[in-house]
Amino acid sequence: MNNRLRISAWVGREVVPHEPAVRRWLARSRVTPEDIDEVVQEAYCRLATLESIDHIDRPDAYFFSTCRNLLVRKLKRERLVPIATTAEIEELCADASLSPEHLTATRLDYARVMSILDSLPDRCREIVRLRKIEGWSHKEIAAHLSMSEGAIEKQIWLGVRALREAWVDASSKAERRLIALGSSRGNVR
Repeated sequence: MNNRLRISAWVGREVVPHEPAVRRWLARSRVTPEDIDEVVQEAYCRLATLESIDHIDRPDAYFFSTCRNLLVRKLKRERLVPIATTAEIEELCADASLSPEHLTATRLDYARVMSILDSLPDRCREIVRLRKIEGWSHKEIAAHLSMSEGAIEKQIWLGVRALREAWVDASSKAERRLIALGSSRGNVR
């Protein structure tokens, strides 16, 4: 019981003051107010179940990381994740646990997706951008572009399929180049 009181006091003193910053960050990441409440509440529940807090050097970073992980898990469950949201989550939570290599790889992947997106036909690119990056609903896009929701859905499907195929193709080409480079170096020895 004494340990629970100590953890509760620690949460009140070291974590609660960071809640407004976490809420602002989540709002900037286009998370709905209801989902913000859910993520923050779940984070507090996780903190309350900790057996010890002695391993936590930076309560603010720990709280942000907990919220980030809960949000990523929630977004994965929804299966419709705006591209920019996941990139922003990674960049905004750049604490000591993320290596510079990881952050660079994330930024490069994001740039690659945006480059592929730019190669789509104009209408398809605009629809995918509105849905996946801006987070608009099918209905909002249909009204904005004077199209049917079915046409919007089809364009999103075609755009995402083209993005996925271009990503796989680029990854295969990079892998073939690495294999060729490795085999050419093997011949030099």
